[in-house]
Amino acid sequence: MIDFTLAPEHEEIRARVHKFVEEQIKPSLEPFGHREEMDSETHKKYVTQLIKLRKKAVEEGLWLPHMPKEWGGMGLGHVALAMVQSEAAKTRVGPWVLNCAAPDEGNMHTLVHWGTPEQKEKYLKPLCAGVSSSCFAMTEPEVAGSDPTLIRTTAIKDGDEWIINGHKWFISGAHSAKFAILIARTELDVPVGSRGANTAFIIDLPSTGWNNVREIATMHGPGGHSEIVIDDLRVHDSQILGGRGNGHRLGQYRLGPARLAHCMRWIAQAETALDMMVDRSLKRYSHGSLLAEKQGVQWLIADSAMELYQCKLMVLHAAFKIDRGDDFRTEVSMAKHFVANSLNRIIDRAIQVHGALGYSTDTPLANMMQQARWARFADGADEIHQMRIAENTIKAFTDHGTTRTATGDLPL
Repeated sequence: MIDFTLAPEHEEIRARVHKFVEEQIKPSLEPFGHREEMDSETHKKYVTQLIKLRKKAVEEGLWLPHMPKEWGGMGLGHVALAMVQSEAAKTRVGPWVLNCAAPDEGNMHTLVHWGTPEQKEKYLKPLCAGVSSSCFAMTEPEVAGSDPTLIRTTAIKDGDEWIINGHKWFISGAHSAKFAILIARTELDVPVGSRGANTAFIIDLPSTGWNNVREIATMHGPGGHSEIVIDDLRVHDSQILGGRGNGHRLGQYRLGPARLAHCMRWIAQAETALDMMVDRSLKRYSHGSLLAEKQGVQWLIADSAMELYQCKLMVLHAAFKIDRGDDFRTEVSMAKHFVANSLNRIIDRAIQVHGALGYSTDTPLANMMQQARWARFADGADEIHQMRIAENTIKAFTDHGTTRTATGDLPL
């Protein structure tokens, strides 16, 4: 028997998050308008309101849905977390209010799994309390971000310290982070491309040698993505996270579930766009009928509904595999690629149905489109995931004479 109903306690959590978003977050922030258009005084009031909402999330028992209960979290598995994230992300700040937004969410998982007791006390505890923030510094401008084995940032041993030099960019949240998880090459005698050459370090911020050069402007405006030049930064041996030479393993451990968490949030945005598309089609009258009665518009709605259905099933199945402890890498790659592309297509169709209004900033669709374009290369470009999916499919056939295990290994 396959049962897609939620356990009663999970349905109750989903309903509580939905209510919190609709009755607390949205009404509290609606008067402030678009964040990009706020002046400094309005932005201060906006941030104050966000902090108040965080306190309310704690009071409502909706804080840290992804973290174990011993760390003050809700202790949810990934299937239940999908419900929370997909409801929270109906508004741009929802995941942050619940303290389950990237990059902190992934860094919390990483510290729980890889951190020493001392590191957890110093870095994870304040992160969970919402009084600290973090970043993950891996991507570099000189090499392909999708291949971390090519990293050029080096860490050279000097007694009980390491001297780090390198160049990082698109480091989200670095401008306000209290610490960074930095990936650097420590094994210089290992051939380039090897997976055991990198090590993760925890860097206190600010630190001498860590230079925030600029905030990189993107197509959706200033998004808090920093370019960092690292010049003779010294860090103690005790700041290694997860053991020397384990930087690649740590990074991949972090990125797998984090990719799926992005998909959960993207589903919320895609569903919002589809709701807006249908609502517009039922209100706009043109050439003798409502848009909803025109076949061309119906096709746009139908295609979007079918894609969103597929997105939800893929995310739920991948989350189920993570919760069971199965190998989930292929399913997460498939979900990440498909959901990211569906998000772009569904928002684009919603803009089309809205016409010039959708292209304006009078609705959230224009900003949603700018944000969505990032989804197709964040945490691995489309083409990298396609390559991995193809490799896994070919391997499944050569090993078993069938591609079944590469297509979800489902009982049909």
